[in-house]
Amino acid sequence: MALAITLSVLLSSCSTPVKKDGPPSYFVDVSKIQNAVPKIEPRAKYGNMTSYVVFGKRYHTLPSSSHYVATGTASWYGTKFHERRTSSGERYDMLGMTAAHKTLPLPTYVEVTNLSNGRKIIVKVNDRGPFEGSRLIDLSYAAAKKLDMLGHGTANVRIAAIDPETYGTSFASKRSARHYAHKTHPSKTLSHTLYLQVGAFKEKARALNLKHHLSGVLSSPIQIVNRDRRFYRVQVGPIQDVATEHAITHQLKGLGIHAKKRYASASR
Repeated sequence: MALAITLSVLLSSCSTPVKKDGPPSYFVDVSKIQNAVPKIEPRAKYGNMTSYVVFGKRYHTLPSSSHYVATGTASWYGTKFHERRTSSGERYDMLGMTAAHKTLPLPTYVEVTNLSNGRKIIVKVNDRGPFEGSRLIDLSYAAAKKLDMLGHGTANVRIAAIDPETYGTSFASKRSARHYAHKTHPSKTLSHTLYLQVGAFKEKARALNLKHHLSGVLSSPIQIVNRDRRFYRVQVGPIQDVATEHAITHQLKGLGIHAKKRYASASR
């Protein structure tokens, strides 16, 4: 019964196909809207099933958001979903600093950086989605406006999970809340493009199975390469910075997978 309720809430959130969405009809001064403040909260009653299926694809909820860092496309949702229930059961507020993510535990607090202009925000992930293409995160209208991404509709972003237990000391005390940095791993660019190889199989079906499983857990691209015509190699990447490498490696270890590094172009 709980699973049915959870799936009902999940599919009534931002993932549901809609006719039209957009910004409010009135002006919103987002400079007066504060970032979400990370705090310790219990896991939401809804939206945290071990795995779930949307549009025929299975997603696996991460056991923890610890050290989570990812780079990808952000989108946003607005009036069409305003005051509807999110996957966690909370009401969606387009003027709140919230977001939807496919696999992070609910709730999770994340820092989102617009890589095109350097703007940073903090949002609370309390919803599931986005389920369109390979998008990484769906932001509330207010969050998207603060990142100055409304005009284009999407933006290339970097998201990093925040640990509420250490937020006050590890973030705010080292730098102002406006310019803090994630302390776990510096965002250092790698000198060569990196791929993490997570498996090599003689049977293509086994490689496809692993890719399908990991695609529900990882937000980074996953590919199968077969240059030598002997093995189907499953590789995560391309990875451009140290923080993302460490985050993905940590996630893979949690799954019992020890990846091998492959630099430059992926071996095919």
